[in-house]
Amino acid sequence: ALLPYVPRVPPRALLGKVTATTFTLEMPCCAFNGHTNASDTVWLVVAFANASDTFRNPLSQKDVPLYEQLPSAHSYMTLEASVAAYSCSAPSSAVLRVGGDTACGGQGSRDPCNGPLPSPGPYRVKFLVMGCHGPKAETRWSDPILLRR
Repeated sequence: ALLPYVPRVPPRALLGKVTATTFTLEMPCCAFNGHTNASDTVWLVVAFANASDTFRNPLSQKDVPLYEQLPSAHSYMTLEASVAAYSCSAPSSAVLRVGGDTACGGQGSRDPCNGPLPSPGPYRVKFLVMGCHGPKAETRWSDPILLRR
């Protein structure tokens, strides 16, 4: 299912909203209601803006593109969370920081890394709901997000 939600950087003033290696997104509260069950996970897909049209949703968890593949694949998936994390009761002021984990990357693990973004971009993002049998629902792509130089 294609959901009408469009991820975006919060319009309000926020310290560190966009930096040279990170950006902040509004929390997609209520965006997945009616399209998920409790065992599903929600991922954030991060892609270079010019590569978002060619991104293909992975068919299973083992096919999820990792942060380390960004230079060659031009996209990766990160911030895996339970559907409950984005419930309607989540605080509306909550945000997600993309690129904020400086301790990951390069260790060859299968854990989804949310490492610093390597260039100014621009980037586009979308949320993807994965069930045990693969993709179930996705949001629209964000507008291009350009990092500070």
